[in-house]
Amino acid sequence: MFEEILSLLSTTFWMILGIAVIAAVYLGISALCSFVNNVITRNRAASKGFGSLKTVTFGDESSVVANRVASVLAVVAIFFLWGVFTGSKLLGPLAFLPGPFVGESSFEYTATNAAGESDTATVYVTVTSFKDKATKKKAIEDGGNGFAKHDSVAIAERRSGILRVQNNDDGGKEEGYGVTAINGQAIARNQIVPFGDGEILMTSKGSLSIRPATGATMEALYLPPPEKVWNTFWQLNRDGYQGVGLWENVFWSLARVVIGFGLGCLFGIPLGFAMGLNNWMRGWFDPIVEFMRPVPPLALIPLIIIWFGIGEQGKISLLFLASLWIMTIAARAGVSGVNISKVHAAYSLGATKRQLLSKVILPNSLPEIFTGARVAMGVCWGTVVAAELVAAEKGVGKMIIAASKFQLTDIVIVGIVIIGVIGFAIEVAMRKAENKLIPWKGRG
Repeated sequence: MFEEILSLLSTTFWMILGIAVIAAVYLGISALCSFVNNVITRNRAASKGFGSLKTVTFGDESSVVANRVASVLAVVAIFFLWGVFTGSKLLGPLAFLPGPFVGESSFEYTATNAAGESDTATVYVTVTSFKDKATKKKAIEDGGNGFAKHDSVAIAERRSGILRVQNNDDGGKEEGYGVTAINGQAIARNQIVPFGDGEILMTSKGSLSIRPATGATMEALYLPPPEKVWNTFWQLNRDGYQGVGLWENVFWSLARVVIGFGLGCLFGIPLGFAMGLNNWMRGWFDPIVEFMRPVPPLALIPLIIIWFGIGEQGKISLLFLASLWIMTIAARAGVSGVNISKVHAAYSLGATKRQLLSKVILPNSLPEIFTGARVAMGVCWGTVVAAELVAAEKGVGKMIIAASKFQLTDIVIVGIVIIGVIGFAIEVAMRKAENKLIPWKGRG
């Protein structure tokens, strides 16, 4: 138990350190861009507007407006770091991090036989790129005159290869034989020594584990370069994936999200109003809402399968439940946030309960409802991948999950980017609709 806790703490520490380094680099780029932008715009005329007339701006949220230049540079910085750490050819000389070694190399090893004699032989190492389908090692024409014979090995980039020199050398399987040095540097079992283009580990059985230099860039399996993801996008746009077109997958995911979100609004908003206007309804549904709200939709998948099967009903039901509780709480908060003076004013003017609901409570609740709708839509988009785990034949989530089984990281990233872009577009559209339909928001 104690060792497991120590392992968890160690893992957490290294995660925090890695995140801190990445954040520091990104914030450093942000600070540099901010400095350059301030230098360029320093001599420009002061902006004219409401914010420029204020004497106090720090701490005043209304005076803070998103700098579009900063937004553009933030995206550019992300793509720049992406290209740097993946060795993208788009950056040219800016991709300064060394990549994995690919090519031919060699090293010499010194072996001692059972008679105590020493001899030296050369091992030729061929490191091939993953793009090369065939991995051929170098042919050895002259094995050498001593008991140690020249040998060769072929290894794929970022991988290691085992060379059993004892199988090639004369007397290598006799008692007392062993490799004693690599390029003149002494080596023992379970010890690592470097050579020109990598490192060599002598295993506990005396074999040589050769690992060429991996460089500082990320392997395409974990994060492919931007150009590969772009090419994959156009390939999917042209050919689709597993017999389904890219935009057909997008349509089905979007349709499920819209229907599930719509059902959540249809039932959640009236329920929230009822909880906000009636003591009995508040007490009756409050335990259910507060219990279900923190339950992640992913945890409901097994139950959804049991209840609704693996058809479309199950997927839409999961999205419905993901949005229902959010919309309920948003509508309840909207009703609770209505200024009581407005209610008194309406009653003094002779308003009925129906008129009070339609003319006072509903308009004043709309800002909270729209905020909840934006959150619920984001949750639905995040849940659509989990919903399409339920034996979906079409959908972006299904495409991502199917590609992940074959370690097709480029397709996975394309799917994630599509979900993010559509989610962002929906968020912007809802903001525009909110500003258009609720001009009174924030005005008391």
